[in-house]
Amino acid sequence: MFPSPPDLTSVLLADLGICLGLLTMAGLLDRAHGTARALFGGTAALFILAYAAWRWQETLPPLEPNFDQIWPYLFLAFEFTAILYTLMSIIILVRFKDRSDEADREEARLRQSGDWPAVDVFICTYSEPLDVVEKSIVAALAIDYPNVTVWVCDDTRRAWLKDYCAELGANYLTRSDNVGAKAGNLNNALFRTAGVTNAPLILVLDADFAVNPTILRRVVGLFRDERTAVVQTPQFFFNADPIQHNLMSSDAWVDDQRIFFDVFQPAKDAWGCAFCVGTSFVVRRDLVTAAGGFPHDAICEDINLTYTLMRDGYETHWLNERLSAGLSAEGLPEYITQRTRWCLGTIQVALLKNGPFRGKNYTLMQRLHYLHGVLNWLCKPFIVLMLIAPSIYWFFDIPAFHADYLAFLRYGVPALLALWIYSGWVSGQRTLPLFMEVTHSITALAVTLTLLSATVRPFGRPFKVTDKGGDRSISSVRWTMAAWFGAISLLSAGSIVWSFISPSGASEVSPLDYFNLLWAGVAMLISFVAFVICFERPRKADEFGIAEPSVLKTEIGTFRCTLSTMGLEGATIQLAELPHELDRSQPLQIWVKTAGWIRAFAREDRIGEIALRLEPNAAQRRALILRLFTTAVDPIARTANWRGVVSGVLRRCFRTA
Repeated sequence: MFPSPPDLTSVLLADLGICLGLLTMAGLLDRAHGTARALFGGTAALFILAYAAWRWQETLPPLEPNFDQIWPYLFLAFEFTAILYTLMSIIILVRFKDRSDEADREEARLRQSGDWPAVDVFICTYSEPLDVVEKSIVAALAIDYPNVTVWVCDDTRRAWLKDYCAELGANYLTRSDNVGAKAGNLNNALFRTAGVTNAPLILVLDADFAVNPTILRRVVGLFRDERTAVVQTPQFFFNADPIQHNLMSSDAWVDDQRIFFDVFQPAKDAWGCAFCVGTSFVVRRDLVTAAGGFPHDAICEDINLTYTLMRDGYETHWLNERLSAGLSAEGLPEYITQRTRWCLGTIQVALLKNGPFRGKNYTLMQRLHYLHGVLNWLCKPFIVLMLIAPSIYWFFDIPAFHADYLAFLRYGVPALLALWIYSGWVSGQRTLPLFMEVTHSITALAVTLTLLSATVRPFGRPFKVTDKGGDRSISSVRWTMAAWFGAISLLSAGSIVWSFISPSGASEVSPLDYFNLLWAGVAMLISFVAFVICFERPRKADEFGIAEPSVLKTEIGTFRCTLSTMGLEGATIQLAELPHELDRSQPLQIWVKTAGWIRAFAREDRIGEIALRLEPNAAQRRALILRLFTTAVDPIARTANWRGVVSGVLRRCFRTA
């Protein structure tokens, strides 16, 4: 059924022709059209299915009760899990929905009628410092909407936060315990506000998210559709995640959440299966109340909320507009804690008696979409196995599958090319081959351990909050992770060397050896880049590029300049010249639109450029928050590019900070 390739040249020419054909499709087809998505996705699926058939038919030994024979089947089981997830993704991505035109129409209708429904804003906070939570509170109080009330829901009972809310005019809520974690916090607010405002709509925000002033005007009109229970907007971030930051590639490497928010959620919305993601969403109070409050029987209350309301025929709709921005996980421990919590929460909801697998009133499509979400996490063990398989082959002579390099070039490489080129096309160039595998590798082991523990004890785990804020100015090494990835990289490199110097090795390298040599090289590359990520670079206070004309006042005169970057604590200005070097002990003043004259001190004086330390007063600080964190200042990459990522990785390899 699968003939052996005749020779290397013919196979490489065939792969080159397939690559050129796929690239031509990517250049000619418009991903905005469903027909083009179906055509390209179907083409990619055919290559993947052909590969899967070859794997099943040609690469497995007879099944016998010993590790040598069981290992290839175990590997195949997880590989086929990843293939199933990929094929389901291709089908889901055939469709997508853009609700911006609908939001335009409904906003215009409400402007004309003036019939804006009241909205309560719940800001959920737990232990975040003031420099984090202030952005959410200040931005929420500045929402441009005629009937809105802001409630800060503090689950750590902080007197200073109560005083801060009183100073700004926000309402403060707390409770005596933390039962139900975030869902319990929300339910406390739901009950307490019912007797005060009882607004029919509730905007839920995490403490680190600052909203655009127009968010409610864009969202509330979408509730005209009676099936709408939740309108969810995407999460954007004003800082790089640990992978982007540690590889110095925040302007070239797209984080995995961007792909989920911008690519998968609009597609799921078209199928009626988008889901809540925990912050920056608006929900109907009456539906939540009728459901008994925000569900807290799983640690991911967001997706649980969607599927709880889905049982009664209601949907979560996705408005794919940048209407808020928050703080991405700043360190690797927080990044991994976040992902493992999402993994465990997804498994918990799947196991609930009324969940999408065991509950009633779900459609087949809704169940399949939830299966797709579960498979996303079940794919992670395959990444772990993929990284260690070459070393197992070279040191123990146990192959993960029996194939030579020519056969893989003929049946495996076309599937990889199809997947990589299709993924880049359908995602709008948000993915890069191999580097996306690095992203998934970072969390693969932790997620795998979470899945293993969930098979024994899926419930009863404490809710782990993702720590935000704090001092990040010192370099650190995540030694446990570094040891794991460093060991894989060294073992992969060692296996390559061992293949040539082993005294028990064959005198000639076999086709199977060639295949595993190539595999070991890929595993070494992925694990080495992951190893580099474990050395965390210090972070400075966020500053954003603005390129704005300004004026600098000094003790020797006033000078025109350009504000090139701006943050809450610092700025950089460019100017032609100064008569002499600035005295760093003497205060300066810099003019900033919306904030006025801000007191400042020179931190660093370079030719044509001065770094400033800012000392804004309280009113100016709030003005800067609104200026910098509620508008479309977007310093993180929206599309990926090879040159930027490779350059960042190479620079990072030769720098310690």
